[in-house]
Amino acid sequence: MTSTHKPPGPAERATERWTLTLTAIASLMVALDVLVVSAALGTIRHDLHASLTQLEWTVNAYSLSFAVLLIPASVLGDRAGRRRMFAAGLGVFTGASVLCALAPSVGALIAARVLQGAGAAIIAPLSLSLLSAAFPPARRGAALGVYGGITGLAVLGGPVLGGAVTQGLAWPFVFWINVPIGLIAMPLVTRHLQESHGPRSRFDALGLVLITGASFGLVWGLIRANTVGWGSAETVLALGGGLLLGAAFVLVQRRGADPMLPMRLFASRGFSAGSVSSLLLAGSLFGAVFFMAQFQQLALGQGPLDAGLRLLPWTGTVFVVAPLAGAMIERIGERPLVATGLGLHAAGMAWIALVAGTGVAYASLVAPMVISGVGLSMAIPAGQSAVVGAVGSADVGRASGVFTMMRQLGAALGIAIAVAVFAGAGGYGSPHAFSDGFTPAIAAAAVLGAAAAGAGLLLPGRSRREVGAGAADALDPASGLLPVLLAPERGLVE
Repeated sequence: MTSTHKPPGPAERATERWTLTLTAIASLMVALDVLVVSAALGTIRHDLHASLTQLEWTVNAYSLSFAVLLIPASVLGDRAGRRRMFAAGLGVFTGASVLCALAPSVGALIAARVLQGAGAAIIAPLSLSLLSAAFPPARRGAALGVYGGITGLAVLGGPVLGGAVTQGLAWPFVFWINVPIGLIAMPLVTRHLQESHGPRSRFDALGLVLITGASFGLVWGLIRANTVGWGSAETVLALGGGLLLGAAFVLVQRRGADPMLPMRLFASRGFSAGSVSSLLLAGSLFGAVFFMAQFQQLALGQGPLDAGLRLLPWTGTVFVVAPLAGAMIERIGERPLVATGLGLHAAGMAWIALVAGTGVAYASLVAPMVISGVGLSMAIPAGQSAVVGAVGSADVGRASGVFTMMRQLGAALGIAIAVAVFAGAGGYGSPHAFSDGFTPAIAAAAVLGAAAAGAGLLLPGRSRREVGAGAADALDPASGLLPVLLAPERGLVE
């Protein structure tokens, strides 16, 4: 069978190359920040005398502003121009990184992390929107695979780089490393990316207020629940208010003639199941990331650099497997990759929970880390493809915003659950106390991973005809990942 898709011309290929490179670099910077900070949490706790609650806030302050501002950022990008707002987001993120590096106290660091999350909220959905708009559907899966692979460099190098910087220099340098990336990327974005807009629709001020309030209430409640109690008035009011505002947002959007977020998107199994699976995946992943490097340091006595190196079997798989998974999307569809990948991840986390302890040999952790890493590397690009591919080109910006918001809500949920489970069974008093809390926290991550796999099973499958066409596209020299690896001048990048 031969492909019916016309190969891109030189101008289109150049646009695709620059779009893929710059959006992936921006995603790399955002992902790198999360992972290098996780490697530095132990040192930040010591140097700034941070409590467990404050340490949690250094992560969750970022997640809070990230989640709350995602939909507004997507809407603003559709109206004001995705390239323009993408460059602005890079500027905000870079400037906030400087403030994080210069923070004299944990309070100042948390405040700067709020601003950094705002920049990330602009970057994340617009990077997916720009990438999806630049590639036709037949080549989009492979592009998302490469995008995920480049982002995987952060997963591969983040804990190691964070550990090396923290141990060799000081923790503020985990934020300084964002600055040159942002300064180089901003002028290239304005010069080489094509401007694009979403559909010209009426500005939905009420919808924007409702979705912002709903996001804030839900994330605030999840973050504060471990401090003030899950049954406290603050938690109940925040979560209840978030749910009520979310329900009001749905009603307004269903009745509006020109809604900000058309509810018809959720009628798609691919969009709905992919979004739920991504939420649960993020909860499992971020809950585990929050504690994995700390376990190496506090329970097993490793330094920050050694802890990062010991996580390479877990993180290093992403760079290798994610691009290959992106190419496989066009051949077999998203459902097998998401469901199988998340099943592997859940099994790996459960294995770690069974063997972890202060006396565990490092060799006993390698196999489950590899299994989990391979599974995540399969599921992440396929989940992105399922959500973005389920909507038309006019809705890509909104879909990207919803997908990324669900991921951030999932991150806040996962960290809140993991910290609650950890605090109920252990603490920071001794290596044994930390290990006692770590084991059930990782078990909770495994449960969330298994639930994410179940949601992945609800994704629509591909018909035999669709799979055959996808296989032809994947083998076409003008599309797919194999040419990127073997003959870059004919693939996605040159």
